[in-house]
Amino acid sequence: MKILFLMFCIAAIVSLPAIGSADDYIIGDGDELQISVWGEQQLDAKVVVRPDGKITLPGIGDAEASGFAPMVLGQKLAERLEAFVKKAIVTVTVVRMTNNKIYVFGGGVAQGQGSGKEGEGAGTSGSTQSVWSAGVHNMPGRTTLLKFLTGLGNLRGADLEHAYIIRDGKKLDVDFYALFMKAELSKDVALKSEDMIFLPDNTNNKIYVMGAVNAPKAVFYWKGVKILDVILDAGGFTKFASENSVVVMRQDADQKKIINVKVKDLMKEGDLGQNITLLPGDFVIVKESIF
Repeated sequence: MKILFLMFCIAAIVSLPAIGSADDYIIGDGDELQISVWGEQQLDAKVVVRPDGKITLPGIGDAEASGFAPMVLGQKLAERLEAFVKKAIVTVTVVRMTNNKIYVFGGGVAQGQGSGKEGEGAGTSGSTQSVWSAGVHNMPGRTTLLKFLTGLGNLRGADLEHAYIIRDGKKLDVDFYALFMKAELSKDVALKSEDMIFLPDNTNNKIYVMGAVNAPKAVFYWKGVKILDVILDAGGFTKFASENSVVVMRQDADQKKIINVKVKDLMKEGDLGQNITLLPGDFVIVKESIF
């Protein structure tokens, strides 16, 4: 039995993750910690990391906590306790995390419409709103970019094709559009503390729909948008519209390009060749019928 027990212990030790690995949570100021000393309950304590990065524990006094992974901090505290407890085993559990901050900026996400409390995010109920806004967000735990974006509400005003993440001062090559608009889950990435998410606005990527439509407007461009999409978005044709007299005006380098489109043939006869793909800055003009 002793041999079997020894083999079990060795296997358990081998299977432990590497101490201080890159994916370990790093304790920060404001985190709430549960400190447990095996066999010495009188030394157990629940503490909050002070702004100076330290905690105060019985028998130890002040100890630096910020900047360490929980397992590493547990080892350091065990070393400090050696004078009182022989071969001390200390476990550090993060009860509440406040050092898992994500920064969101750019004009493509709502300003000032967040939960109102740092640390709350999507799904918050009660009198506060459940939509995250531009600003600093304390994540309650590990999350991915896709999960985070779903908490930002309507992103139609965001230019996802030019959005990016900054991590450790470097821009990550992440395809926001393929992930969020096409559900290509292979593009998803795990977010890390101190990540900065830039979501530019889509104001320079508009398509202007004018003329004989029910609700002339500027429509935000999205990849692959068709002429029928924007006409329907603008409320469709009025009863005075000449549906086969639709003009797309496009700035092509230094020249203006005019494209005539017969949308009636598209809608009535299924001529899909008329459903052209639009580009940012296009003007769609629906002419009125003479009769």
